[in-house]
Amino acid sequence: MQHFKFYNKQDILYLTRIRRFETKLGERIHVLTDKEQFEEKLHKSPCQYVLFGIPEDIGVKANYGKGGADSAWIPFLSAFLNIQSNDFLSGEEILLLGHFDFGDLQYLIENHAHGEEEKIDAYRHAVVQIDEEVENLAKHISAAGKIPIAIGGGHNNAYPLIKGSAKGLLKAGRIPLAQINVVNLDAHTDFRPTEGRHSGNGFRYAEEDGYLQKYCVVGVQENYLQQNVWLDFVNNPFLDMITFEDIFLHEKRNFIQAVAHACNFIEDNFRGIELDIDVIANTLSSAVSPVGITATQARQYINFAAADKHIAYLHICEGATQLSDGRKNEEMGKLISFLVSDFVKSRIDLR
Repeated sequence: MQHFKFYNKQDILYLTRIRRFETKLGERIHVLTDKEQFEEKLHKSPCQYVLFGIPEDIGVKANYGKGGADSAWIPFLSAFLNIQSNDFLSGEEILLLGHFDFGDLQYLIENHAHGEEEKIDAYRHAVVQIDEEVENLAKHISAAGKIPIAIGGGHNNAYPLIKGSAKGLLKAGRIPLAQINVVNLDAHTDFRPTEGRHSGNGFRYAEEDGYLQKYCVVGVQENYLQQNVWLDFVNNPFLDMITFEDIFLHEKRNFIQAVAHACNFIEDNFRGIELDIDVIANTLSSAVSPVGITATQARQYINFAAADKHIAYLHICEGATQLSDGRKNEEMGKLISFLVSDFVKSRIDLR
């Protein structure tokens, strides 16, 4: 993994605020002691969850979006490591692996590509390299019987997470075919045509390549739903969506009923759980919106969707603490830390 930085205990404790009479997750969370024997150590780790970051905005820029999705990882990590270790969540269930650093790809594109379209092409070419490395890591983690928790980064990384997890679960003998299902809480379907890899078509690539069996997305905003994509969902029995308007305007279902429907739709296989931060109203992402669900509803979604024995991975993406246009949100790291802790806690009774 050319672009991956493994963490040691000192890296974690640097971000952990030690305090007398308290124990933080950063003091209990595990790291790999020998990255040279990565696969062997991964298999032997007692941890069920493997946490890593993909702080990049190359896929977002390849989709004509605003940069900034690379800014949430360290603020998240700082917040997450300082959660209290207690009976609700000890931290000993989690192996913190490290993060990808694709800064060299970003530098080459910014300094050598000329004109918007040339940069778009270069970004899309770079996403293919990101795909390969993220897929490889997800495959190793899943093959070792662990659950990847990936914090992005753009939603382009859904594709390699689906592909890598499916291959890893197949290698471990847990599924008969390299195919999984996915539930996604998102204001967009990210099912645009396969015009070159970017943050808006990860699920399309996964479906066309045969790694995505069933896909259900909750919270899609009708104003940003392309007609051709809508027809794809209507005509394909393996695709389903529940729009934001159907939940909150037409009140055909309440929010939890919508999430329950989505989870029932994909319950016949291992499920990947996706959450795009842009579905939450007034949170900083490449597609900020004044309309959306609440942070509490996002937590309810994670809590509900994760309460199943057959989880392939968790992916939280598109959040930003600072966008390329200068807008900032210092609370994003803490929000994502709530979502990750909710995921792990919801599964404690399933062991």
